[in-house]
Amino acid sequence: MALRIDYRFKGEARTLRFANDRFHDHFAALADAEGIDLTQFLAMERQLKSMTRDKQTLHNYRDNEFAKFGFSHIVVTRE
Repeated sequence: MALRIDYRFKGEARTLRFANDRFHDHFAALADAEGIDLTQFLAMERQLKSMTRDKQTLHNYRDNEFAKFGFSHIVVTRE
């Protein structure tokens, strides 16, 4: 399934084509496109998954961390 991701990175509007065959999710695709290393992010995400079953906590963590990286207005649409 082909997807398009519209997002802002450090205030600049960008678009990325995305398919699930290369990346696990759209966050990994965005980080790869902008050259961001997610090693520490993924380690903390694993720890949170092991500590809580609350999906909202994980969602908030992802959103907050990607905002710190410089991403905003992330919209995924199916093509």
